[in-house]
Amino acid sequence: MALIRHEKSQVPVYGLLAEFDGPESLIEAAKRVHDQGYRQIDAYSPFPIEELSEATGHHHSKLPLIVLIGGLLGCVGGFSMQYYAAVIAYPINIGGRPFNSWPSFIPITFETTILCAAGAAVLGMLALNGLPMPYHPLFNVPEFSGASSDRFFLCIKARDKRFELERTRSFLEQLAPTQIHEVQP
Repeated sequence: MALIRHEKSQVPVYGLLAEFDGPESLIEAAKRVHDQGYRQIDAYSPFPIEELSEATGHHHSKLPLIVLIGGLLGCVGGFSMQYYAAVIAYPINIGGRPFNSWPSFIPITFETTILCAAGAAVLGMLALNGLPMPYHPLFNVPEFSGASSDRFFLCIKARDKRFELERTRSFLEQLAPTQIHEVQP
């Protein structure tokens, strides 16, 4: 976590948190913040807002690639496990069939593909979301508890390369938020 120290107080800052009236004002503010060049931003609302991910610049997820790689590893691993057992370790001639009887390997190969893809999806989702996260600096702002009920927030993190405390605060004030909070880590 990059911490920016305020020149006057020498207190580390996680970022600035702006509170908005409703979803429309949050979406408009997120678009303007993104257009201004800020990339380390997060938006919080009590319900899903479809346009918000586009407004904040979050377009693509790495999760589908993670699931594909997990599925391919499961497929290769399941087939290899059966090939090793039937052809290399315990070659038993049953009914004259060849040792590498791949059609009989299909059900287990399919099941290991699905198992590994599902495991990769769960672990990938947890990793990409930064979970588990028992503590987050935004919890230091008492008003942030309203993000799960009726309030809308936009946070610009201090690790953003365009972040300068006073300049960012004055830019946020132009977006007409109800409040702006300085978030301490």
